[in-house]
Amino acid sequence: MDIQYWLPLLGFIGANFVVALSGAVFKPGAWYEGLAKPSWNPPNWAFAPAWTVLYILNAVAGWLVWREVGFAGGALALGVYGVQLLFNAGWSAVFFGMRRPDLAFVEVIGLWLSILATIILFLPISQTAGLILLPYLAWVSFAAFLNLTIWRLNPVRA
Repeated sequence: MDIQYWLPLLGFIGANFVVALSGAVFKPGAWYEGLAKPSWNPPNWAFAPAWTVLYILNAVAGWLVWREVGFAGGALALGVYGVQLLFNAGWSAVFFGMRRPDLAFVEVIGLWLSILATIILFLPISQTAGLILLPYLAWVSFAAFLNLTIWRLNPVRA
């Protein structure tokens, strides 16, 4: 195995890193700290390690599909993969940047659906790629419920 084999993995890691930067640009800050949150809200320190693992799994999943069928053969699957990356990057901007838990909930539903579609499209190409995205779907399911709960506890005032 030469560099041509591993270089695309670095590309998938890079794409996920760029998406993760959204969380660095749009930070929780004082506004988030001031929100009412449920008792089961994870501590702030837990989010970075959880997302780091999920982004790595996401990158590996994309790479596994690319390795099996390439970009041409996996155009639909990898296109939907790209859509879920865009939804992922957008959530922090909407929730923390715009301070709109209501719109962020709509956005996270789009993220959840795009992750599910990615899994469905990845499974026939690489069962491993589809399965390693299940923790991502589970975490986003939890995050969506947390988003909804925070929205309900903190109604948006126009």
